[in-house]
Amino acid sequence: MAQITIQSDQIIGTIKPMHCVNNGPCTARTDQVRGNFEAYKALKIPYARNHDASFFAGYGGPHCVDIGAVFPDFSRDENDPAAYDFHLTDEYILNTLAAGTETFYRLGTRIEHETKKYGTLPPPDFAKWARICEHIIRHYNEGWANGLELNITYWEIWNEADGAKDDDDPYWKKCWGGTKAQFFELFSIAAKHLKQCFPQLKIGGPAVCCNSRPWTFEFLDYCAQHHVPLDFFSWHAYSTTPQGTLNGAEQVRKKLDELGYDKTESICNEWNYVKNWDTHFIDSILTINGLKGAAYTAATMLSGQNLPIDMLMYYDFRPCVFCGPFNFYTMRPQKPYYPFLMFSTLYQLGKQIAVLSDDDEIYAVGAADQDGKTAVMAAYYRDDLDESKTVTVMGLHGGESLWLLDEDHDMTPLPLAVCDGAAVITIKPYSVFLIR
Repeated sequence: MAQITIQSDQIIGTIKPMHCVNNGPCTARTDQVRGNFEAYKALKIPYARNHDASFFAGYGGPHCVDIGAVFPDFSRDENDPAAYDFHLTDEYILNTLAAGTETFYRLGTRIEHETKKYGTLPPPDFAKWARICEHIIRHYNEGWANGLELNITYWEIWNEADGAKDDDDPYWKKCWGGTKAQFFELFSIAAKHLKQCFPQLKIGGPAVCCNSRPWTFEFLDYCAQHHVPLDFFSWHAYSTTPQGTLNGAEQVRKKLDELGYDKTESICNEWNYVKNWDTHFIDSILTINGLKGAAYTAATMLSGQNLPIDMLMYYDFRPCVFCGPFNFYTMRPQKPYYPFLMFSTLYQLGKQIAVLSDDDEIYAVGAADQDGKTAVMAAYYRDDLDESKTVTVMGLHGGESLWLLDEDHDMTPLPLAVCDGAAVITIKPYSVFLIR
């Protein structure tokens, strides 16, 4: 029998934004164009990174977000408003904001799986590329070029430039077509320019696909040696367990601190359940979209709360095979939708309270607000569960409600019998629950 002990009088921190995502809601336009706007809005997601948005027609397809879409002709004058095409990106960002979610803007381009590369090739002029990024920021934050005043905070330079070696075949250079040295130079030029223009904003990156490769630490050493500003360091991780997904968090934090980047945020802004990218990819996709994927998602968010990570951003809420929370065809919520709704409850309460679990397969985090309202979220997860488990929850007061997610319940409210401050709950494999 497992035991969860709630110590609601012990405030141990703040609930962090572990339920952020990649990409925003879809708005239904006709009977054939499905949408999920209201269901997305109900999650109260703090930030949505807009990487890979240009894959989806509902956001604007190849005409949105990416530098090559917003500034399609690099030979033109970057100071000329007429050289920019903001229309569909404006719509996408405003639609996301209407759902209560701020955009985390990725400056760069989507991943390119095609045999010929376009946006992932090094820009012809790094300084000009940085000035183009400057004007994009001015459009969204200062109203430049008939723009908006949204005060978008996070601006990320590029994505997964570490995904291929310098001498790899060009086909495999799906995110950066140049050399490591070229990328370091581009990042340095862009980060310094943007931070000088916008000292109040958070400029960072570079969204590495592996936070523990030598490439990553060479990049951070380069930044320190060349005095490159870094308000946040972003990285990606895919695995089958929270430990596998987030095992580099402490190493990243230690490296940043050692280099003097002790105020730099550590943000994991792509993560999901993946066994591997070839022989078990289909199995991974099937898992992502089901109850096991929901339990993995919940356990990872709960784990991240207690690790030196400032933000987690699930990949992906864009309609695609990685979008566990919504059905690809109907856009209706699936099992992995509900952990986001549960964690949002903790986030809205604000303060983290002490919650202890004596079982490695039971992940639990509690929260409270200033009025004493509390909630505890727990997930039963291991990569190969097949048995139910009985859990005793200690530290209750009576009057609490249980919201259960399992094969038979979609965050369904159930009665909770409390006796002498404790409740006994029997849960099936991959269950997630919220006690309020």
